[in-house]
Parts: sequence; structure tokens; C-alpha cells
Amino acid sequence: MTDITPSFEFDYDPGTIVYGRGCVERLGEVLKSRGLERALIVCGSNVGANEDVMEPITGGLGETLAGVFDETTPAKHIRTAHDGSVRMREEDVDVLVSVGGGSSLDVAKVMSLLAAHDRSYESILEEVEKTGEVPAPPRSAHVTPTVVVPTTLAGADMSQGGGIKLTSEPIGEPPLDSEVRAARFGDPRLASEALFYDPDLFETTPRSVLVGSAMNGLDKGIETCYSGSLTPISDSTAIRGLRLLCDSVSDLGAADRPPAVLDRVVTGIILVQFRRQTSIIHAFGHGISFYYPAQQGEAHAVLAPHVLRYVFEQIDGRRDLIAEGLGIDPAGRSDAELAEAIVDAVVSIRDSLGLPSCLRDLEGVERDHLPAIAAAIAADQNLDRNPPGLDPDVDDLESVLREAW
Repeated sequence: MTDITPSFEFDYDPGTIVYGRGCVERLGEVLKSRGLERALIVCGSNVGANEDVMEPITGGLGETLAGVFDETTPAKHIRTAHDGSVRMREEDVDVLVSVGGGSSLDVAKVMSLLAAHDRSYESILEEVEKTGEVPAPPRSAHVTPTVVVPTTLAGADMSQGGGIKLTSEPIGEPPLDSEVRAARFGDPRLASEALFYDPDLFETTPRSVLVGSAMNGLDKGIETCYSGSLTPISDSTAIRGLRLLCDSVSDLGAADRPPAVLDRVVTGIILVQFRRQTSIIHAFGHGISFYYPAQQGEAHAVLAPHVLRYVFEQIDGRRDLIAEGLGIDPAGRSDAELAEAIVDAVVSIRDSLGLPSCLRDLEGVERDHLPAIAAAIAADQNLDRNPPGLDPDVDDLESVLREAW
């Protein structure tokens, strides 16, 4: 590795970050300071019925609260986003406050896109089914801003894009045809106006959801380290974020965990998202979580060690940087030994969280599905962001899946 820093450009504006226990009390204050007066909360029914989450948020919004749309689901179907966009017009809202996990955050973003279009939902859906992308509204259109209040650790908060499904339920096996089952979306106008990280709200999230989402978030930090779009800034935030996560995440599932554990984990999740670059691990995660009932974090738990071992067989993968983030001393270790130490560290974190370790443990996944899963992974656009020199074919992907079986 060279110590010379190459030329780089860093242009990134994720919105104002507000962190701290009880910080959602400032929601109305922050919205008003930006001239925003009518907020629609976007969440799932479980979050919407959880008074420990909703009361601080609605109290913080105060008179800016215009209503609650609590119809998002883990399926994050495009029809839900359409229904939400209709509600936006009915309530004449000027800002969305998305609360919960990645599904609610993604649905809120697509709601903003759909509401900005001056065309029918049917015509938009027809285009989505043909292209696999939600069309961006005209440049002249106003896209309703979003404010996010995450309650899981998956790290989808600062993204300006994501995915939305065209099917309501897990399919059970990836299709081998060309039918579009999910669509991408992205637009710089979807950058959140503000992001509120309140550890008190994360405390209300069920343990099973929290530990799975933590694995997903951890992998964002790892993948950013070996990304092909590197800067010293994203290196620094990824390493610091990984260190905070590694120091605390193993205690996340403890029944008697002290508040400081979650404080450090949430801070780590914030940091690993700066200019995050997801690639091959997340492509594998989508190959499972889209077609089966497994949470994406569970898919990451099973697959990340095997994917990392494959990555290190093919390229260096900046293993020294990842090792620094995971607190591994490289002294006296060969390249191969350092790679294996990284894999062992990820396995140790997974096991401490009580997450599954084999594909066969995930509901609905059958061994004879592996070729179809590999084909689905090969079509995932996260592979477009693989680090230089990493170019797996379908056989390579299937081999990793078989190792994970």
C-alpha cells in the first residue's frame, strides 16, 4: 500500500444530523426553521401503535403534525408509496417524517417522487415495469423534503436512493426469467433535510430486529473500506464507525446492557454511512432478502464471512484498513493470515448477536434454489460498485452460496 494520497473530490450533503437522547423533541423547531409547517409521519403499523416511539415524535412535532400514514410494510411495495402520495395531496403536507427501518424510509422517498409527477400512477408503473427504475420527476418539479427518524441500525438513512418492490410478498425462489420484480430509484433531491438519531427510540426496537440491522450496518462500513470510490474522509469515518461498532455491538443483545452500548452503536452507524459504498455483500443480501422471509441482516450474517473470504482470494481488498477498523493488529501476520483474522472477527460478531450461520437455517431457502439465487445476485446493481479487480461470474457467486449452505 502507498502512503501517497491520490487526488479526490468529496461532495456530500446528507442533511443536518441531530443526535442525542430526547433529540426528537426538537423536530417541530427544526422544521419551522426551514419554513416547513405540515408534516406527515410515514411508518409501519407496529411503529404507529408503539406509544413509546410515537408520543415523543408527535410531541416534538407539535402543531406541525398534519397526520400519520402507518401503512408501510417490510415488503415496501410501490403501491404503498402510491397510496402515501395520495395522502400527501389530501393533507397538503410540505414535509415527510419517516420513522422506523429501511422499508419506511424507502417508501417515504418514493412517495415524494410519485407526488412530484404530473402523470397517472398507471403510466408510471408501466414505465417502472419496463425499465426497472422509478422515473425521476422533471427538474422543475418540487420534490417534498423528508426528515428521517431511524429506529434500526441498517444504515439506509443518508441514502438518496434505494429499492422498491413490485411484489407484495417474498416469492420463495428467484425468477430465472426477465420479469422485473423490483425497481431502483434515486434523485439528489431525496437527500434528507434532517436526520434525528435518538437512542431512546432505538431502545424500543425488538432485539431480533436490532441485532440483524446492526449486522447490515456493520457491513456498510466494511464495504466502504474496499470501495472503488475512496477518499481519506470516507476512510476515516468508516474506520471510526467500525471501531465504535466492534467495541459495543457484541453487547447489543444483552438483557442488561447499559445505555452507553446503544449510544456508541448508533454513533458508529451514523459514521459508517458517510459516502458509504455498498457492493458485493449487499448484492448477496438482496439475493436472499428479496425472495425469502429472512431479514436482510440475517442474510448478511450468513453470507458476509464467505463473501469476504472470496473477496480476499481475488484482491487485496484493503484488508489493512478493514483490520484497523475491526481492531485487529496486523503485526506479524501475512496477508492471508490478516484476511482470515478479518473473517474470524466478523464471525465472532455474528455469533455474539445470536444470528444464523448457514443458508439452510433461513426459512424457505432450498439447496436446489442456489443457481437461481446466484443468477439474481449477478443481476443486482450493487455489483456495479465492486472494487477494482473483483468481477465474479455466476459460477463464482454460486460457489460462495454453496460454501454458505
